[in-house]
Amino acid sequence: MSATLAVLTRELRLALRSGGGAGLGLAFFLIVVMLIPFGVGPVPSLLAQIAPGTLWIAALLACLLSLDRLFQADFEDGTLDILALSPMPLEGLVAIKAFAHWITTGLPLVVAAPILGVTLNLPESAYWWLVISLAVGTPALSFLGAIGAALTVGIRRGGLLLSLLVLPLYIPTLIFGAKCVTAASEGVEVMPAFLLLAGVTLLTLALTPFAAAAALRMHMR
Repeated sequence: MSATLAVLTRELRLALRSGGGAGLGLAFFLIVVMLIPFGVGPVPSLLAQIAPGTLWIAALLACLLSLDRLFQADFEDGTLDILALSPMPLEGLVAIKAFAHWITTGLPLVVAAPILGVTLNLPESAYWWLVISLAVGTPALSFLGAIGAALTVGIRRGGLLLSLLVLPLYIPTLIFGAKCVTAASEGVEVMPAFLLLAGVTLLTLALTPFAAAAALRMHMR
């Protein structure tokens, strides 16, 4: 437990120190959402209609920004090899790194989303479901991103390749997450979409550490 906490604390410090965690993702999220009314026009009914999808797409893209640094720095300086030889399983290390990425990137988006919902005229009935769906769905974005980061580690300027690999995997989370908010705003049943979203996240949390760890082992041979 102490080793897990030590690695998690290290990851959080590195993410915050590099400036590519909470600050960059949150700034991107704010900019994208704030620009939407200028692009489509200040029409309240139209903004309310596109708000769920816009907020979820902006959150998804914000999570992509710092994924390429998830393993890259440790791989380049040899820290990843040392950590791989430690008693902690590589799958556990992947899970901790992905969790730290969610804390520094996904969690700030969850907090900021309701405020930006006002900008897009999101109906009041959908605010809680916006927060809940992002809180449940964004961990899947970080953990799925860990697979792409592991596959592209060691590749110079692999950010574009990482995005091409990860974006198709994000589609189920995006569909069910946006559907939760849309259903809440329209006053229809939310639970079917929410249960599917939760199921995707649980499956992702269970499988992705093993897939990412396998990809890292191939690069460290």
